[in-house]
Amino acid sequence: MRFRLTKDQRDLRGGVRELLARRFGPEELRVAVSRPGLDRRLWRDLGEAGFFALRLPEADGGVGLGLPEAVLAFEEAGRALLPGPLTATFLAAGEVPGAATGESVVTAVDGGLVEWLAEADVVLGDAEGARPLRSVDPLTPLHRTPGGPAPAPDPVAVLLTAAEQLGTATRACELAVRHARTREQFGRPVGAFQAVKHLCADLLVRVEVARAAVYAAAVTAGPADVAAARLLADEAAVRGARDCLQVFGGMGFTWEAEVHLLLKRSWVRTRRTGGGTQSEERLAEDLLTSPGHQPPQAACLR
Repeated sequence: MRFRLTKDQRDLRGGVRELLARRFGPEELRVAVSRPGLDRRLWRDLGEAGFFALRLPEADGGVGLGLPEAVLAFEEAGRALLPGPLTATFLAAGEVPGAATGESVVTAVDGGLVEWLAEADVVLGDAEGARPLRSVDPLTPLHRTPGGPAPAPDPVAVLLTAAEQLGTATRACELAVRHARTREQFGRPVGAFQAVKHLCADLLVRVEVARAAVYAAAVTAGPADVAAARLLADEAAVRGARDCLQVFGGMGFTWEAEVHLLLKRSWVRTRRTGGGTQSEERLAEDLLTSPGHQPPQAACLR
């Protein structure tokens, strides 16, 4: 199956990328790390651009687009490492006043974890007794609640997180290739060495496989397709950031580079709804109940 974007979809993706490059480029990313806190002005700019209202009907003041377009927007947000409870606010548009326009920041309790609790205007779920949790990602403050078992994941939330992971994986691939072309050792670019070539090739393969799965799930919206896309996107983001660190060498671990931030954000996202075990179980359930599946036969000794 081929997934060729329409002109409107390409324009949407380009518009979101341009907005984020202007409002949250590499310099703003470094400032955000040194000055924790959610940029409310940026949040309102996103709302004004229609980011949170993409799927709201035009009659309700939204943009009137579909899930594929939302995936493209969230992919760009992941590529830029845009901080904040994007998914919760996006899903609350039309339900929570001010969410669609970026005037309200909405977060949600997710399996006992809450992102950006102190900055949120509205919290969906029971956050009573939540305590601060040291986050590996300096751009994602976390709280832990005493809550019970995690609820069944919302497939849209799972897919949007997968789209963010895809964007982060894409950024890791871009950084690795650029560094391999420009960084020289022994009189030639490090990309000329076979080991580095293999790392960059593996990065690209994982990104494109994840992209095909995420785009397909955006079209079908099937729970099993979403689960598969999430698993592939998580792998592409985490392993991609690790491989990018290898290409950069020791420099990738410094605060001057953004590579380690890609890895840290990817780690945090893997704990969101539908990640890891939940997606694996959903995919396994679908495979076991699909038509034509033959359950294993009990063996007997003769």
